[in-house]
Amino acid sequence: MVKFKVKILSLTILFLSLVIFPLSFAQNTDDLELVLDVNSNTVVLPKIFNPNLDLSGRGFSQDKDWPQELAGKEVLETWQKDIGFKGLYRIQYDLWEIDQLNKDQEAKQKLLANYEKVIKDINDAGGTVILDIFGTPAGLGKVLDKKSAPINLKVFKELVKETMRDLSCNKKYRIWYEAWSAPDLDDFFLGRKQEYLNLYRAIAESARELKEEYKVDIPVGGPSTSWWFHNPDTNTALSPEKSLIYELIKFCRQAHLPLDFITWHAYSSDPKVEKESTIYNKAMVSLIRDWLIYFNFNKNTLLIIDEWNYDRDANVLLERGEKSFVAASYIPARLKNMYEAGIDNQVYFALEDFQNNKEGVTRNVGVFYFERANFQDKAGAKAIFNVFRMLNKLGPDMFLVKLSDEFVGAIASKSQDEFSILIYNYLDPDIVKNYFSQDIAGLNEAERRFLLNLIRSGQLNKIILGQEEIDSLRVTNNTKSLLKKAKELSDKLKQFQASNRNIKITLQNIKEEYLYSRFSLNSSCGISCEFKPVEEKEVIPAQNSFQESLTLSPYSVNLIILKKKPVVVPALENVVVPKNTEADATKK
Repeated sequence: MVKFKVKILSLTILFLSLVIFPLSFAQNTDDLELVLDVNSNTVVLPKIFNPNLDLSGRGFSQDKDWPQELAGKEVLETWQKDIGFKGLYRIQYDLWEIDQLNKDQEAKQKLLANYEKVIKDINDAGGTVILDIFGTPAGLGKVLDKKSAPINLKVFKELVKETMRDLSCNKKYRIWYEAWSAPDLDDFFLGRKQEYLNLYRAIAESARELKEEYKVDIPVGGPSTSWWFHNPDTNTALSPEKSLIYELIKFCRQAHLPLDFITWHAYSSDPKVEKESTIYNKAMVSLIRDWLIYFNFNKNTLLIIDEWNYDRDANVLLERGEKSFVAASYIPARLKNMYEAGIDNQVYFALEDFQNNKEGVTRNVGVFYFERANFQDKAGAKAIFNVFRMLNKLGPDMFLVKLSDEFVGAIASKSQDEFSILIYNYLDPDIVKNYFSQDIAGLNEAERRFLLNLIRSGQLNKIILGQEEIDSLRVTNNTKSLLKKAKELSDKLKQFQASNRNIKITLQNIKEEYLYSRFSLNSSCGISCEFKPVEEKEVIPAQNSFQESLTLSPYSVNLIILKKKPVVVPALENVVVPKNTEADATKK
């Protein structure tokens, strides 16, 4: 389903809808240092670092047998060849589209076979499918619209149940079923809260009944809202207990329905948005887990960001196109913070851009660009593809490393014969706005009104630019502190957007000889970037230590791989074997 996030909000609404997360300011010096003992403890590389993806794209196909929401065949094949399908992959499963082919059974069966081919490829590679069920068939909804809430729930349930029976029970594909997408937005769901809950019941009951009949596991979840605290009434973060997530948890407990995973979308330029706090003085993840406990669900029920991307409230961004190195550098920064916030998994949206579709929407959210001109289709990789290739090269075990810097971070891993260090330098261009948005819930009503008035009047810009003294303001010390931190962030952002950073990397207790390879992604590439090492050399550790210095440009990602140098075994023909030894002579 083409996603157009409705986060084009006024600053007033934005400030009332986002909450605080703790900040970590940059070191006093511009230079950085990362010291890693290769004998230190590791954890299994969390699944959240896999190159997971929603396979949507293009938004149309001239071939009616090909799912209209699915990216082009050649793009799917490129991803499969270069990265594979071992992670978590989301597919938009359009019941309306399938139903429209009822009068052409041959075309319908080809369409279903194309869906199944992609599902099978993912399963064969060891991956898992999130099948997003959406699109109410004609005649089953309140109105003749695929976005309509189903009113004939009995027929809708049977349709879903037969789909599950075929794919999960008979063919035993590894599929998680998600109930709709963005049901809080009229652009995607024409219904209210109870109508969504009734829809979820139909899907969850189908899974539960088939599980009892076939003794197979069929996970179901939702609600896939456009933000974690949203509901159909445009709720804000100041009342998260009114969210559709809370209502779904409560409803599933009352109706004795399964809820195996919880999903929502989170489009932002802020890499730390998952670390936001709430008015309850606890992080968003902790609050959702408290809800699960209260309603007697497993506290460790999977929390999944099922759609996310670099976003600044626009359908088309240079940072996702010609300057896609910006969005690429955002990806590892966001993933690292998701992991630290306690999110279990994620799915990046999407594989391919959307253009010239029936809805008339152009949106460049893809890992691959897509263009249609003069009836010719053209697709190609952006710099974003290379950062997923880097993530795919991480080893199975991860070191717990953290750089105390606002912008630069690292992910380090190892395998049996390799060490990998991925270093990113991402600078949030909306860092001041996002910082205020995060802190707004921690202020009292008077402090909140004061900040909103600063924004409306334009006085905030003067404060951030240093044209007005913060200490002269008649406001609480808490608000003054907030403004001073915001100005400090703004100053650091300007400084580091215009300069490189230096980092010294030290690996301790490294003893053998290694082959060094470094992959780099920066402003030199936005579209059609070649993926090959920019530097290769042999490494001989000195005193069981290896050091390397890097210069990090703004919005860049570097991946260093140290691979054990193969031991050269002399060929047998070069080994001289004595013809007659003293022992042989004795035997004779």
